[in-house]
Amino acid sequence: MLDTNADRLVELAVSGHISQPSYRRPGYSPDNEGIARVLPGMAGVVYNVRVGDPAFGWAADHVEPGVSIAHQNLGVDFALHYLSCIGNRAVVTSGEATGAEGIVTGEHARLLVDFGAEVNELLCVGDAVQIRTKGRGLMLQDYPHIHLKKCSPELIEGIPIDAVDSFRIRVPVAMTLPVQAMGSGAELNAEYVDQDLMTGDQELMKELGIDQMRLGDLVAIEHADHRFGRTYREGAVSIALCIHGDSIMTGHGPGILTLMTCAEPAIEWTIDPEANISRYLGIRELS
Repeated sequence: MLDTNADRLVELAVSGHISQPSYRRPGYSPDNEGIARVLPGMAGVVYNVRVGDPAFGWAADHVEPGVSIAHQNLGVDFALHYLSCIGNRAVVTSGEATGAEGIVTGEHARLLVDFGAEVNELLCVGDAVQIRTKGRGLMLQDYPHIHLKKCSPELIEGIPIDAVDSFRIRVPVAMTLPVQAMGSGAELNAEYVDQDLMTGDQELMKELGIDQMRLGDLVAIEHADHRFGRTYREGAVSIALCIHGDSIMTGHGPGILTLMTCAEPAIEWTIDPEANISRYLGIRELS
């Protein structure tokens, strides 16, 4: 286990509510062929898509696995985004599922939480969910040149990260992604929301094996510097997390959330098809 400053982090509560799905009239989105389509995807309680399920193949657009929460007050909503980290504990604080616990699994337009099927059956749109936020400011003490983003101490403890030497670490990932295929979200800072993988070229996705990606997979992006924004830098490496499903929209695809990044080649990786947060956070068994 790598040495961190986890014992010096501040843990505090931020609350949101389960979001209602909404559409702008007339509801159509053009796909990569220019055909207008109406598909489900973001917000609400998604009953049949969870972390560990495929990121591709759903009759949906940007499907958010599990439960999506937000807050109508913009400042509180930003606090949910900036303070919550992958692996943080969530607790339902109103409605029939009061007291049920879940785990933060992603950050998209809303915060994504996995509660499991039995709890989802009791949840209602509008129910309050409180997050015990912890992870902002987390550092690898012996590797200050490697920046952590959106990582809870539980996530870092759960991933089998190896110390290669005093400069490099090695992380298991399910696959690598070409930096040239990273699209929407490059303009956002790496502390806030994801960047979409562009998947309009389906044949290329199959050729590279990306079409087998699962929600919750860890991925490596070579020559990607995500310390501040998201940019190309020769030799840089970023490790990221697939947090939402594929999209029909041009320039969009599965959402890739930054977890760690370095401007130098200090992050190595090994390919492990089971490198998924379902396994590392004990959410569910992978099939």
